[in-house]
Amino acid sequence: MADNDDDYIYDEESGEWLPASELAAKRDAEAQVEVRDAVGNVLADGDAVTLIKDLTVKGAGQTLKQGTVIPSIRLTGDAQEIDCKYPGIKGLVLRAEFVRKR
Repeated sequence: MADNDDDYIYDEESGEWLPASELAAKRDAEAQVEVRDAVGNVLADGDAVTLIKDLTVKGAGQTLKQGTVIPSIRLTGDAQEIDCKYPGIKGLVLRAEFVRKR
């Protein structure tokens, strides 16, 4: 027997009445930002990336060289920024346009 206890909510975009759980899932899917690297690969949490150019890190007095591997990234919710950990640099945030997925 189907579970018909779900409340229905009017979806203004489609003009339809949808189950609340289906509408919530639809909105969650729309809220997720797709982050792409310099060559168009989709990035995900935990991916390893390589720098495609030398980057001077503001405040750290350090330059990360082209080819440097960043082992595990975290997505920030911004389509162009990724959060990284690198030895000697706290709070490193890189732009996705300067990295390539390994």
